[in-house]
Amino acid sequence: MKTIHVAAAIIARNGRIFATRRGYGPFKDGWEFPGGKLEKGETPEEALRREIREELGVSVRVGKLFDTVEYDYPEFHLSMQCFFCAITAGEPILLEHEDACWLTPGRLGTLDWLPADLALIRKLETLDESLINPKEDIV
Repeated sequence: MKTIHVAAAIIARNGRIFATRRGYGPFKDGWEFPGGKLEKGETPEEALRREIREELGVSVRVGKLFDTVEYDYPEFHLSMQCFFCAITAGEPILLEHEDACWLTPGRLGTLDWLPADLALIRKLETLDESLINPKEDIV
């Protein structure tokens, strides 16, 4: 089975986490964290900075790795490194997604997440909201 390596941004601000709803492809309308595939020779951190600029028109500081998700979809295996990030320039503009919102960790489960994201959501829901702050060490 083919493995796809991606990096996902858990963008945090003021105790809330940014979620996006896909606007294209076979997983259209599912909620996810922004990010995307690593290009050849690119680190996950480099991929995140590039993808977030392309998808949301903002610059981010990539922080700590929160989790690596391994998930088998019917057509491929997904290996997704998920990093806490903070916006350093700009405000998000939806260039590829059809919707977005900022949620506290405890409210993340109210969205219809893509299957690979569900285990990650359960881990994020347990975080203290005071930790989801770009001024703290978590980002």
